[in-house]
Amino acid sequence: MEQAIRRIAGFGYKGIELLADVPHAWPAGLLGVQKDSIRRALADSGLVISNINAFMMNAIADPRQPYWHPGWTDPDRHYRAIRREHTKRALRLAAELGAKTISTEPGGEVAEGQTYAQATDIFYDEIMPALDVAAEVGVTLLIEPEPGLLIEKFGQYLEFAERVNHPALGLNFDIGHAYCVSEDPAEWVPIMKPHTKHYHFEDIAATRVHHHLVPGDGAIDFDGVFRAIAEHTPDIWVTVELYPNRANPDEAAKAARDYLKASAGRAGVAIG
Repeated sequence: MEQAIRRIAGFGYKGIELLADVPHAWPAGLLGVQKDSIRRALADSGLVISNINAFMMNAIADPRQPYWHPGWTDPDRHYRAIRREHTKRALRLAAELGAKTISTEPGGEVAEGQTYAQATDIFYDEIMPALDVAAEVGVTLLIEPEPGLLIEKFGQYLEFAERVNHPALGLNFDIGHAYCVSEDPAEWVPIMKPHTKHYHFEDIAATRVHHHLVPGDGAIDFDGVFRAIAEHTPDIWVTVELYPNRANPDEAAKAARDYLKASAGRAGVAIG
């Protein structure tokens, strides 16, 4: 983690999203000395935590799909409780490290034999205790719509948020996920403004297949997205999410920042 912080700062980024998972900051196994080391690395590098990503749970190593499971809507109440308790721990970790938000999955896969309504009811029942913890520690819990999971589209998020009606709930707006489900990110920025607390940026191919690409390698109109963000949500962190680029992280980090800085410039937006 400390090495990643230093390297990301070296490319000119101003913030960093911490992964509440292995191998970085799995909350259940993070010792106090490790938290202190993360704080020192952040202070030395000058980076700010943009968000804590509590979506992925590779530590559990579910053979079906390690990012999504355990899900909020798993039919096994004991298994889905792992997701709920992990989220609570991630919220407390965020408070300890000074992060303002954490992101989580938008429910889970709708299981065989489940209806959408049943899965939504389960998600509601499971996330409410986590939202109470979020309010207690002063951190906002962000739902991130995801292709293939319960909440894929912004309209579904809005319906669920209206039902939840909790001040500690917010949206992690992933522009690539929106593009995958044929929602124009730039058009949705003003609509989702009251809910959006953090952005994920990645590119997606014109096929709309959900595979994260370095910005500039796909079909998303970043200039338009930057113009919308500058007009409606200029003070919200944007994190570049390129987890598929494990083989060449430095090259991906540099290429992404260079492209996004140029795109922002074309849109009349200055970034550091």
